[in-house]
Amino acid sequence: MANANLANEIEEFSSGLDSILIRRKGGRIIGGAVLDLSDWAENVVKGGHIIIKKETDGVTEYKPNPVEDGNFAALPDGYEYAGCLVRTVVKKNPCASIQYDGEINDKALPYSIEPIKAALKAALPSLYFMHD
Repeated sequence: MANANLANEIEEFSSGLDSILIRRKGGRIIGGAVLDLSDWAENVVKGGHIIIKKETDGVTEYKPNPVEDGNFAALPDGYEYAGCLVRTVVKKNPCASIQYDGEINDKALPYSIEPIKAALKAALPSLYFMHD
């Protein structure tokens, strides 16, 4: 089970393109979710990362979609798409806001969604990836 430190500790990092990521706010997981980053190698998960989920015994586990060769990789067995990470989170405090409806700036994503775009659209039909 994923855990989060709720103490407000000051830490500085670049949030990248978070400020231009959300084109139109839409449906989000109420109350957010804590990401399981136990096998995540980096110190941060950038806003725009595709989040996946798996339910086991009534408990839903959320984690970042795997990445391969600079692209989002195919879903691991037993997982489904949950949405898009709204803002960058650090590994030691993985409290996440996940949007599953609305418009996302596809040019602000940390990795290319081209390899998974059709499957993502089928799973989350009201989440649009667009840009100006």
